Amino acid sequence: MVRDVFDEKSIASLLGGMGIGHVRYPTAGSSAHSEAQPFYVNSPYGIVFAHNGNLINTASLKQFLDAEAHRHINTDSDSELLLNIFANNLQQTGKFRINEEDLFTAIKDLMQQCKGAYACVAMLAGFGIIAFRDPNGIRPIGMASRKRPGGGTDYMFASESVVADASGFTDWQDVKAGEAIIITRTTVSKRHLVPSATVAPDIFEYVYFARPDSVLDGVSVYRSRMAMGENLALEVQRVLQEHDLKVDVVIPVPDTSRVAALELAQRLGLPYREGFVKNRYVGRTFIMPGQQMRKKNVRKKLNAMALEFADKNVLLVDDSIVRGTTSKEIIQMAKDVGAKKVIVASCAPPIRYSNVYGIDMPSRTELVAYDRTITQIGSAIGADLVIFQTLPDLISSVRQFNEKLERFDCSVFDGVYVTGDVNEEYLDHLEKLRNDKAKMKVKSMGINGTSMNGITGGTTNGVTKTPEREVDYGCSGPMNGADDTIGLHNNWAVLSAEAAGEKEKNQVVS
Repeated sequence: MVRDVFDEKSIASLLGGMGIGHVRYPTAGSSAHSEAQPFYVNSPYGIVFAHNGNLINTASLKQFLDAEAHRHINTDSDSELLLNIFANNLQQTGKFRINEEDLFTAIKDLMQQCKGAYACVAMLAGFGIIAFRDPNGIRPIGMASRKRPGGGTDYMFASESVVADASGFTDWQDVKAGEAIIITRTTVSKRHLVPSATVAPDIFEYVYFARPDSVLDGVSVYRSRMAMGENLALEVQRVLQEHDLKVDVVIPVPDTSRVAALELAQRLGLPYREGFVKNRYVGRTFIMPGQQMRKKNVRKKLNAMALEFADKNVLLVDDSIVRGTTSKEIIQMAKDVGAKKVIVASCAPPIRYSNVYGIDMPSRTELVAYDRTITQIGSAIGADLVIFQTLPDLISSVRQFNEKLERFDCSVFDGVYVTGDVNEEYLDHLEKLRNDKAKMKVKSMGINGTSMNGITGGTTNGVTKTPEREVDYGCSGPMNGADDTIGLHNNWAVLSAEAAGEKEKNQVVS
């Protein structure tokens, strides 16, 4: 946890008026210390850099940096690629000292070179802080300010507005898609750098990742989840009538689904009960490597209270169903303590496709909804009935609070990737890196996974909801990060012929 590392004593020992922090989400690839963000290059000008997202053209960028820019890459992280593209663009000025115009030009060129999702912050030694967001605005980032008692203003960049709230910052505003913001000691400059693209924030932020008390792109996450529950209630009512089923109680799967489950229960006039008690010392199971480990940890994570389940038809509400591992174990737990029937309602549609923009989804074949009908999904997880939110209803749940958002990235649901350039060959390559067999092989080899970066932010008392893990693998690879066996999310990988067979969030306060 951030608060365990950066306590008051360690914060007090930091010098200077600017800083960048990064909360690391380990997935697969290499978790060597060398891949911990932020990254740094001393040439040109001394740049510190942190990134949330994932690039989809890492191979061509790596080739360019090697063959043309002659910049050495130490790790498998695509965050380091972004940093070096930025640094190379600045170096082209040939200046002893650069200005804001040079920075805007370098970022504009970067946006034309790099494809994928990225929300970034950078710090230039002695100059200032820079933040920018990809032209599609897939990953979130925003800015807030705070007046100092003695005069002057502090500024912060973070992925979620809740960080600003917790740290006493106000005037939260999202960094717009394709926009860059430069903050120096004397000025704040903003510029939209690229022609208008399809602005499409990742809708899964609202479904699962963001804290409910955050506001992303003008949309309250809490209100959007209430709307998800309201829309899901109508779908549940329709499906229950079709199957001539009645429900006795609505129970959420902690924690993300609580807001939607309560709204659904109120709309249907059903009792809402907390039937599961969560052990907060166990990490999220859908990101754990290996199916057996996930199964083992579900029962460590949750305990079912028999008095809420016994002799009842139970409607379990969950935010989404990914692999189905957690859902299957939870359903069995409910039946073990006496539930007559277990119906599962998901606030999200079936997840059938890979995420390529910085969320650690498994390979398609490991998704429980892959190549299955809804009835087959229910059988696979042991539910008497499973009900999914429709995609139009999910989009409506978010968009109604900001109608300027004409589109969202819904690729995990519909397989449509807003940036383009995501073909079957790329997805096949990604799946070879992501499936459980590949991850477990890397573990057995003693090579650790790279990170999916998640922007978090604020000062030590501002911690956003970020995916956790239970097991921390040791680093047995070279400390310069030259692990080239596996890479995914915020990394690139150059696979050897043998290996080929086999998702940051940043913060900054100034």
